[in-house]
Amino acid sequence: MNDHAHGSEPSTAECADFLEQIVYFLDNELDDADCAAVRAHLDTCNPCLERYDLQRTVKAVVARSCSEVAPAELRAKVLVRLTEVRISTELG
Repeated sequence: MNDHAHGSEPSTAECADFLEQIVYFLDNELDDADCAAVRAHLDTCNPCLERYDLQRTVKAVVARSCSEVAPAELRAKVLVRLTEVRISTELG
């Protein structure tokens, strides 16, 4: 394993493994040992830390957006359009 704290570049394979785990880390789906390994890697690897920060930000924005309710007028327009598309598909 590379020692990132002393300036050596992380290996592509090593980072790929951690980048896959970041999604599970963000969702609190890793056991304690895996969480500790991901935290240790993020502490020593700036590229992975930047990707983690980006994914965390995107996840927060999506979560916030999902709690918003569309205005009634927009909702009605979307429902009408969906009905039109469904009818068009059934007749086509």
